[in-house]
Parts: sequence; C-alpha cells; structure tokens
Amino acid sequence: EPFRKLFHQGIILGEDGEKMSKSRGNVVNPDAIIASHGTDTLRLYLMFLGPLEAMKPWNPRGIEGVHRFLHRVWRLALGADGEGNPKIKPDTQEPATLEKLLHETIKKVSEDIETLRFNTAISQMMVLSNAMQDAPQLRTSTVRTLLQLLAPFAPHLAEELWARLGGQGSIGAVPWPVADTAKLVSTELKIIMQVNGKHRGEFFVPVGTLQDGAFQTVQEDPKLSSHLANKTIKRVIYVPGKILNIVVE
Repeated sequence: EPFRKLFHQGIILGEDGEKMSKSRGNVVNPDAIIASHGTDTLRLYLMFLGPLEAMKPWNPRGIEGVHRFLHRVWRLALGADGEGNPKIKPDTQEPATLEKLLHETIKKVSEDIETLRFNTAISQMMVLSNAMQDAPQLRTSTVRTLLQLLAPFAPHLAEELWARLGGQGSIGAVPWPVADTAKLVSTELKIIMQVNGKHRGEFFVPVGTLQDGAFQTVQEDPKLSSHLANKTIKRVIYVPGKILNIVVE
C-alpha cells in the first residue's frame, strides 16, 4: 500500500453508550449543535472527548466546557468594545512562569498533533489560556502564538482574532511556532511545606537551593511561618526540590 502508517479512529457513541442509529433514536444532529454553539465548538469537542482511537459516548453537557474555553480565548484577545484587549501590548513584561508555560504548550501541542493526541493538546491550551487570563499584562506575540496553536482545532475563531489583532495574511500561512528549549529549563522548584507530616503550604525556591535556604524562605513568608509560631522546632527534614517537613512540638 502507498502509506507508511494506518490509524483506525474510534466511534462516537450515542448518549446511551450504544452505536448511533436512527432505529435506536440516539443520533445527534450536528446542524443543531452548530446552530447553538458554532462549528468550532463542535470540532473542538469531538477532538476533546478522548483518545482518537477510543469509542466515546456523546455527552451534551460536556460541550459547554469547550464552548466556555473558546469564549475565554475571545475575551483574552478582545475587549468589550471588540478592539484588542487593553492588557495586550507588543513589548510588555510577562511573568517568567507564563513564558515557560507558553513554550511548554508549543512543544506539547506540536508533538500531540503529530501523534494524533488532540484531546491532550486541547487540555494544554486550556491550561495556558487560564494562566494568560490571570496575567496582568500580555505580549501581542503570546496571544498570537496561542491563536496559531488553536487554529487547526478552531480555524474560524482563530482566523477572526488573528485579523483583529493585526496579524498579516491568513493565520494558516504563518510559520508554525517553535518552542525555545532554553525557555523550558526550570529556574525554580515548587516545595511542599509540611509541619509534623501535614501539608501546610507551598513555596518556590531557585534550583539548587539547600535546606538552610528553603527553611529561610519559610521563615520569611508570613503565611508559612505562622504555622511555626509559638512552637519548638525539633527537626527539619528536607527532600531537595520536593518537600520541607518541619517537626515541632
């Protein structure tokens, strides 16, 4: 045969878990979904249901989550007046964590598209959009990159927002973004703080921080240090890059 790889996609089942058929009365009319939620929502939801090769039951309630995600992307890009979101600027300063997440998303979505893992690619874009929503400022290039990653899944919305944000030509003709491997290297680690083995909070330290540095970070954080107030520290147990457990009485 003239192909190198064969992939058998799964089947979308009815709400009852059975194969869709008119005789069972469990057929879903895509035109009704398109009329109520739009073509992009339907496309995205079908890919988000699960692994492409799996048999997946249709769930009309699940489509709302995907619909909200697309609305969130729209609000990220545009303000209430339909113009560009005021917090988007060409050269603004973004949190380092957001920049790292952006390049992680580029890498994962690129790899997932190649391996037909569309559901996990969409999940990663949802994580990125949440982080972008929380950021006080966004670079224009960051928002445009998200739109490029989203374009194969929701082409109509991505094309519209690309044009409104000043993108040149069609978004489908722009070179695919490439992850910067230097940005994927973690400079900070999240440490879980425990007191007598019980979770009391989390904090971040630079990579390579030793026990004394981690313990000092806890002491300087009012919220974390409050768990040590009026207590005698008997022992400090540090698992580098993971856990700081403080034994008190």
